[in-house]
Amino acid sequence: MQSLSIVIPAKNEAGAIGAVVKGARSNFPDAEIIVVDDGSDDETAATAESAGARVVRHPESLGNGAAVKSGARAANGEIIAFMDGDGQHDASEFAGLLARLDDGFDMVIGARDSGSHANVGRLYANGLYNVIASWLTGRRIPDLTSGFRVARAALFKQFLYLLPNGFSYPTTITMAFLRSGYPIRFEPIPVGQRIGKSHIRPLRDGIRFMVIIFKIATLYAPLKIFLPISALFFATGAGWYAWTFATLGRFTNMSMLMFSAAVIVFLIGLISEQITALTYSKS
Repeated sequence: MQSLSIVIPAKNEAGAIGAVVKGARSNFPDAEIIVVDDGSDDETAATAESAGARVVRHPESLGNGAAVKSGARAANGEIIAFMDGDGQHDASEFAGLLARLDDGFDMVIGARDSGSHANVGRLYANGLYNVIASWLTGRRIPDLTSGFRVARAALFKQFLYLLPNGFSYPTTITMAFLRSGYPIRFEPIPVGQRIGKSHIRPLRDGIRFMVIIFKIATLYAPLKIFLPISALFFATGAGWYAWTFATLGRFTNMSMLMFSAAVIVFLIGLISEQITALTYSKS
C-alpha cells in the first residue's frame, strides 16, 4: 500500500483545526498529517500539534496556495491528500477518492454540490469557472475549485512552480494535470458548514475573478479564447467596411483598425499557445 500524507492549510482556524486533525488521524492512523499554519495570530499551530499533526509554520500569511505548496514540499508520502482546516471536509471521504487512484487515475477531486458553497456569489462564480473549463477541455468539470483532493505526489510536485500563492491553486493544478494528459476524476462528496469566518472578500476577490477566467484559458488552450475575439474584430471590420463602401464608396481607418486588432489578437493567442506548450513540456 502506498504511503499517504494529508496536507491541511490553515489560517486562524484554532476553533476547528483540532477536530479536523483528530478526524484525519482516526480515519488514517498511518498517514503523515501536516498542518501548514499560514501566519495565524491565534492558537492554530499549538492546537494542531496537540491533536497530533506535524506543523509547518509561515511567519506571515502568504496565501492558501503558498500553504499548499509548503505542505506538498514537506510531504513524504507517495500520495498527497488535501483538505481545508475549517471543518467543512470529512477525512473519511478520502477513502472513496483513494480507491479511484487504484483504478489508474492520477488525481481525484471531491466535487461539491450546489448547496455546499458559502454564498450565492461564490456559487455563480464557481459555476462559471466550471463552464469555461468544461468548454476548454471538452469534458464535464463539475467542481474546478474544490480543495478536497488526492494526487500522486511525484506528479503534483512537478507543477509546484506553476501554482499561485492565492486561492486559485485548485484551478491551476486541475488544468495543469488535464493539459499534461494525466487522468483525473471527480467524485461527489458532502461538505459541511465551515467553523469560523471565511477569508474570502467578495469585493477584493471580484477583480481576481476575471484574472482567474483568463488564467484558466491560458493554462489549457489560449487560442480557444483569443481566436473568437480575433474573429469578432475581423467580422466587425468587415461589416464596417461593407457599410462604408456601400454608403461612402471607400475603405475607412476604422475598418483598418479592426482588421489590425484581429491580426494582433490572433498572433498573441498563437504565441500564448506556444508558450503554454513549452511550459508543459517540462512535465
